[in-house]
Amino acid sequence: MRNSNDSLPNKTKIPLFQALGDSFWADPTLPPLRQSFLPEEPGRGFPEVARPATAARAARGRGLGRGRGVQDLAAQPGARRVFPGSATGRPAYPARSDRAQPRAAAAGGTVAARASERPRAARRRARANRSMEDVPVGMGLFSQEPSLLQPPAIWGLVLAAALLLLVLCLSLRRTRRPGEPPLIKGWLPYLGEILKLNKDPLGFMRTLQKQHGDTFTILLGGNYITFILDSFQYHLVMKNHNLSFRIFSNKLLDTVFSIKKLMYNDDLNDELHVCYRFLQGKPFDVVSENMMQNLKQVFEAQLLKTTSWDMAYLLPFCSSVIFDITFITLHGKFIAGDRKKIITELKDDMFKFNDKFPYLVSGIPILGNAKFLQKKITKQFMPEKLAKLQGWAELIQMRQNILEKYYAPEDPEMGAHHFALFWASLTNTIPAMFWVMYHLLRHPEVMAVLREEIDRLLESTGQKKGPEFSIHFTREQLDSLVYLESTVLEVLRLCSFSSVLRFVKEDMILHLETRDYRLRKGDFIAILPPTSHYDPEIFEAPEEFRFNRFVEDGKKKTTFFKRGKRLKYYLMPFGLGTSKCPGRFLAIVEIKQLLIVLLTYFDFEIIDDKPVNLSYNRLLLGVQHPDSDVLFRYKVKS
Repeated sequence: MRNSNDSLPNKTKIPLFQALGDSFWADPTLPPLRQSFLPEEPGRGFPEVARPATAARAARGRGLGRGRGVQDLAAQPGARRVFPGSATGRPAYPARSDRAQPRAAAAGGTVAARASERPRAARRRARANRSMEDVPVGMGLFSQEPSLLQPPAIWGLVLAAALLLLVLCLSLRRTRRPGEPPLIKGWLPYLGEILKLNKDPLGFMRTLQKQHGDTFTILLGGNYITFILDSFQYHLVMKNHNLSFRIFSNKLLDTVFSIKKLMYNDDLNDELHVCYRFLQGKPFDVVSENMMQNLKQVFEAQLLKTTSWDMAYLLPFCSSVIFDITFITLHGKFIAGDRKKIITELKDDMFKFNDKFPYLVSGIPILGNAKFLQKKITKQFMPEKLAKLQGWAELIQMRQNILEKYYAPEDPEMGAHHFALFWASLTNTIPAMFWVMYHLLRHPEVMAVLREEIDRLLESTGQKKGPEFSIHFTREQLDSLVYLESTVLEVLRLCSFSSVLRFVKEDMILHLETRDYRLRKGDFIAILPPTSHYDPEIFEAPEEFRFNRFVEDGKKKTTFFKRGKRLKYYLMPFGLGTSKCPGRFLAIVEIKQLLIVLLTYFDFEIIDDKPVNLSYNRLLLGVQHPDSDVLFRYKVKS
């Protein structure tokens, strides 16, 4: 087995959904969607502590607290921590005045005498008789049971606070060493400049670029990340073997999906990587063909309905269709059981989980039921569950065969692998489809150009539009639709805020064409594609949506320049190099096929013609979600 730091495989990029509304489908075979996917998690109280039911308990003074005296507390585990300063663990009361001591003895005697006769009355009398004088300084009354349960937890909180304080102090102590990039820590310990970055990513990065140049290190959420903004230096980052994508991606899979074996088993990594050959080249043609047939299944019932207008919110519309098509294409159909119920619940849970994904990645401990959802969904992808599905894609079958070599059938990591792959196939595609539809709805003239291009291809291939679903395009024919592809690429340029991250395995010197920089072990180095995507020197009016930006002389445009030099990397929504998203062809083809069906068979009109912005809640993690939704209407063409 090789060392885990050796090679750098491809890895599916992961970037997401929002709460979905009711299903827009009237087809009873397709499951409805809930109006909201925000879970209402019940509150969790203190755990109950078992108390010894002994006869001597009453005689030890039950009057203190709810059925538990100070002596009771001293007998419980951990009592020495509650009452320090006493060899027996019982409270060491400070000296009291002569007047106070008899009263305390009388009160204790009264409680002990009456406890065995009428316990509740005895406790009430004890609380009434015990005055503030009888309470030792700094102890309090101990009159509420939750306070009896907290001391062990308090020490845990104290330890956590101490560790956090240590981390904060260490983060503040870091200073720039000779040869290192400029260091920007911000004034917030641990968080650093993360709030400024989330508020205005491009504006913040441009400000730092003007102040410090194209290379600098920022403290973000406890991590020191060195950003390289010079697009002519990207290849030097990608070729450096001291920078690891695998370590970063495996840690992410462990954090989000509890997949641990990849952290130390390179053979498993490499074998799973080979499976991605089914998502490119000739093997992918089979996937593309199956996907078109699944589109037919999803849409056919709707096409036979009346031509009256229906209304829907755009994000639930896109989410539902993408989920159904992707699931059937990869995992097949249920051969038994209530398919509608199973798919509805799985869809519901997947979208809930996806809403919490940014918190899982960040390591924020306030996760709600994210881990519960992760375990629940993982169970749905275990081998015994997948065995109920018919029509697995070759990709899924090959991955299952490999996983069986490394895991026992009952190991939950088996399901976690399938869960992670399916989630990755959805998380960028859904918001990308939303943004394509949003821009088309706001630009009917663009929709008309795309329809004309599709009609010409249908005519040239001898296909006719009719009441039945009969469209069939090969992948080469899909690629010939240059305006359709340009529209999709333009949306990805505008909305993808992913990053290309590498983990620094050892202290090293990064050799760039401009100068050399020292990097520290444990830091990250990052390329931020949006800084190029929104560069006015590369793309004219970069904030504008221009559907034909990637078309030149009727062909796909691939030449872009900066400072008079041709750029190798100008559009990077799927990353770079060996870590480029292996599912990029699946996502692009799925969006193209869905657009062809919608533009051919449906009419669309926007109702909420309002500006919608990027939310930036998944910054550095992929295609951004919208900060609001829009209502539109659609109908089947006559």
